[in-house]
This record gives sequence, C-alpha cells and structure tokens, in this order.
Amino acid sequence: MFRRLLRLIDPPTEERIEVRHLDHIYPVVIRRTAIAQRYTLRVKPSSREAILSMPMHGSAATARDFAERHGGWLAARFAKLPTIIAFEDGAILPLRGVLHRVENRPDARGTVKIEAGTDMPLLVVCGAPEFLARRLKDFLKREARREIEAAARRHALALGVTIKRVSIKDTTSRWGSCASDGSLSFSWRMILAPPLVLDYLAAHEIAHRVEMNHSNRYWKVVASIFPDYEKAESWLKRHGAELHRYG
Repeated sequence: MFRRLLRLIDPPTEERIEVRHLDHIYPVVIRRTAIAQRYTLRVKPSSREAILSMPMHGSAATARDFAERHGGWLAARFAKLPTIIAFEDGAILPLRGVLHRVENRPDARGTVKIEAGTDMPLLVVCGAPEFLARRLKDFLKREARREIEAAARRHALALGVTIKRVSIKDTTSRWGSCASDGSLSFSWRMILAPPLVLDYLAAHEIAHRVEMNHSNRYWKVVASIFPDYEKAESWLKRHGAELHRYG
C-alpha cells in the first residue's frame, strides 16, 4: 500500500538513451521511480529494451554512466533474447502449443484457415503477401477471444461471479488483468500457448473476482477451479517470454 501511494504522489518519469558496446547499440529506458533505492538494470524480453531504474532524486549523468559501464552485461543479455519471428510466408509458430507453418496463397479466397501439412499443420493465409501479417494477427486475436471468453465464463459460472467485459490486447508487462468492476483483459498471445495455460490464465483472473490479491485465500480459490495451476504457472515462467518473439 505504501509503495502504491508513493507512485500516486510521485509518478515515474522516463528518458530514453542508447548504449553503444563494440559494434552494437542497445536501447535503455531510464526510469525514475519513488520506490527505487539504487540504480538497477534489467532487460525486458517483451519490448526488447533495457530498463534502468533509479531514485527520483538521483543523477541522470550517474544513470547514463551506470548504463554505459554495463555495456558488456547488456550485450550478453540481449544475445540471449529469442530471435524475432515475423509473420510471413514460411514462418513457423505455435498455435495452441502446436507448431504450424505459415503458407501464403495469393490467389486463394478467404482469410486464414488451418490445413494438414506433410510434416506439421499449416496456417494458410489467403490473399496478397502484403496483407499476410495483418490477416494472420487478426485471426489469432479472434481465436484468442473466442477461447478466452469461453474459459472465463466457464470459470465465472463455477465461482458464481459475473464478468463485465473481456478485452484482448498485446500487453507486455502481464498476461491478464481483472478490474474491480469485472472487466477482464488478456494478451492475444495466450492462443500460442498450450490450452492448459490459456485455461489457467482465465481461471487466474476470474479468481480475482473473489479475492483481489494474491493471498493464500486467493490461491485456494484458484485451486478450487483449476487444480493444475502450478503446472501452468511453471510453463509460463519457463516459456512465457518466448511468446513475444512472434509477429
């Protein structure tokens, strides 16, 4: 609660810089926050940038020097980030945890459909290549909305709670959220994960309709509607960051 009040009194401020190390340039966001006690650096896989947190009354020059002195550390961390896989013909990406190959058919009618392939299922995207990325992303968002809404309503019924609305976004800091009025928000990238993980995330957020926290009582609510939650949590911790490499 105290940290939350500090954020309201003295909200974070940001400055973007670039750190050069050898022949590479790494983007760094310098973020002043009321809760920071020292200068710390981390790499955020979802946005592929480094975050340098510093005290509100710290020195910007000291922050820049801190980032530059850690150029080698930044290079090592960025090198470990998964390679970006663009939505294009021939790309391989997971759908419900199963790898599919993208195949563009410029002369075919329709939008996106799933077909059997010789070595793996196909995501067939019809129409001109320049529309492939948008059509594929729209398809994945629709699939995510359909399955997340169904899972959320099923878990809400089990707990006897209501839902106001469900939003599908491309969030980078969290996979889902639940507002006090029952509004739910989820990342469309959950459709890339195994069904167990998507189903768990829906249960996770619905449980907040009973407990708006992560207390022991909250986890008991989660377990009552999703006993395998630890397995799904483990998958997210191991593989969740990889979902941001697609598209």
